[in-house]
Amino acid sequence: QVQLVESGGGLVQAGGSLRLSCAASGRTCSNYHMGWFRQAPGKEREFVTSISWSGRSTYYADSVKGRFTISRDNAKNTVYLQMNSLKPEDTAVYYCAADPTGGGTQRRVYEYDYWGQGTQITVSS
Repeated sequence: QVQLVESGGGLVQAGGSLRLSCAASGRTCSNYHMGWFRQAPGKEREFVTSISWSGRSTYYADSVKGRFTISRDNAKNTVYLQMNSLKPEDTAVYYCAADPTGGGTQRRVYEYDYWGQGTQITVSS
């Protein structure tokens, strides 16, 4: 099995920044398309951003373009999410996910096989 562990969540004021990390176990994790999703109470889990296995292609939800940046360090089996200019609407549990298949933008929950436990991000106004 692949284990994903998120870290870096917490409370931040609007306009502030946070950096999330997702550490992955398993020798083949560096070959996986990786993504970040978020889920607020009463809402469905939604796509935030994803990155191809090579890191050469990235994809973002319109709501976070220009504010969030995804990156990965395959040598460390770690993916990062830099979040700037945070807004109260960004408040949610953020989940790291891994897809061993790839082949597209990977914007759908069903495309991912492995998930972390999530980390809470709360943005105060």
